[in-house]
Amino acid sequence: MTRSTVHILRLLRWGRTLARHGALRGIERDPNTPPQVRRLVRVARLGTFQPREPDYAGAFQAVGPAAIKLGQTLATRPDIVGDKAANNLLLLQDSLPPVPFAAIRREIESSFARPLEDLFASIEEVPVGAASIAQVHKAVTTDGRTVAVKVLRPGIREKFGADIQTYEWAAAHLEALGGEPARLRPRMVIANFKRWTLRELDLRREAASASELAEVMTGVEGYLVPGIDWDRTNGKVLTIDWIDGIKISEIEALRAAGHDLPALAQHLVLTFLNQAISHGYFHADMHQGNLFVQADGTIAAIDFGIMGRIDRRARLWLAEILYGLTTGNYRRVAEIHFEAQYVPSYHSVAEFATALRAVGEPTRGRPVSELSVGQMLDSLFAITREFDMQTQPHLLLLQKTMVMVEGLATQLNPRINMWDVASPYVKGWIRDELGPEAAIADRLRKDAETLLRLPDLVRRIEDKFPPKGGAPDAPPLPAVELVWDRRKDTQRWPGYLLAAALGGGALWAAQMLSWL
Repeated sequence: MTRSTVHILRLLRWGRTLARHGALRGIERDPNTPPQVRRLVRVARLGTFQPREPDYAGAFQAVGPAAIKLGQTLATRPDIVGDKAANNLLLLQDSLPPVPFAAIRREIESSFARPLEDLFASIEEVPVGAASIAQVHKAVTTDGRTVAVKVLRPGIREKFGADIQTYEWAAAHLEALGGEPARLRPRMVIANFKRWTLRELDLRREAASASELAEVMTGVEGYLVPGIDWDRTNGKVLTIDWIDGIKISEIEALRAAGHDLPALAQHLVLTFLNQAISHGYFHADMHQGNLFVQADGTIAAIDFGIMGRIDRRARLWLAEILYGLTTGNYRRVAEIHFEAQYVPSYHSVAEFATALRAVGEPTRGRPVSELSVGQMLDSLFAITREFDMQTQPHLLLLQKTMVMVEGLATQLNPRINMWDVASPYVKGWIRDELGPEAAIADRLRKDAETLLRLPDLVRRIEDKFPPKGGAPDAPPLPAVELVWDRRKDTQRWPGYLLAAALGGGALWAAQMLSWL
């Protein structure tokens, strides 16, 4: 186990790095930052020369892979961090310094235990993308197919593991401060983040996720998941079909190609709602570098390392919340929060509904371009604090992805109204899932499943209570305390030794008698 001194030194080093890039100003100035943390920030920046403009990309890149993931999320929200910061953070997505190809070759050959030439007829040594965890090379297989080959950066698993240990240590100490940090549950947040990213570090899991999403989205027009080459995929290498298209962030290129940007924005939102609400399984890393638009307008997704799941009950709650906000039914939205136990029961439903109205009414019927998203988020956070709402870790991926989708849709169409786009879809899904026909079908399905389980239940009862007959039941045996189950007590060892001596003497005497 890593010692506390190692974690402290590592945190101070990261703090110095962030300070040198001017990335600690926001933490220090935030009124909700605990005084202890604010003092540590001041210590970390002591003696550093901060640039006039913060270099977030440089800071996150220097800190490590986990920090880079945070930067990738913020890069999708220029309305929150500003255009300059967002453009700076875009460097974290596909413009990191690549690993030399010699190291990539070694990773591929060692993971397959085969020469590179046995797998690929050709492979471009200059990567088409270099991200925080892996980099991608264009290649042609030995059977002539053009593919993208994703390879983990050498040593990235070990580096990430060390970083996460320190994040866990810091989160535990932060939560122990109580107050606002405890309400946000940083330990649970880090635990979920660790689980998500460990999946991303196993490219077999990513391949399986892509395959599952392709199955889920079968029949949905205008959305493509590339096929997997399973023969050239393992834990460190992922080979998928090559995607030709324009990055969804290249607005001018999309416009020049004749794409309808407002229609594309609406299709992006509906595609996400289809995954998250209808199927409960969604692409949870939908930043600009992971979505392409093909010539016919199809949105092609890549990078399936982070996927989100929501069970049916949570999806029903989510759909009703979204629909309630779009229609102004704040009372129902408040009731759902209490039913889901997101708000402690000692608060008032009516008061919570009024608080939601104060946030929701100014946003209804207005395009995103006319809203202050920062002010709206501040208002929502104030509500969560006022009503003692704890962070819901199982919804963090969904929240993060919704922020990404809104940011991308706004870039494509600044006049888009997210509520108007989402409302018809959500309304239709609620009607199908909560209407009378759905209730009857659900009851029939559950009753049928119960009837089908009855034979197995009878067999289990018979196994537990077999019929009498045959050999008689064994008599109950006395309980015997085993030596290694007893408490370690040095005072008992003389007794153990005496018992061992007596037992040994008895065995010796018995043996002598048998010889006589």
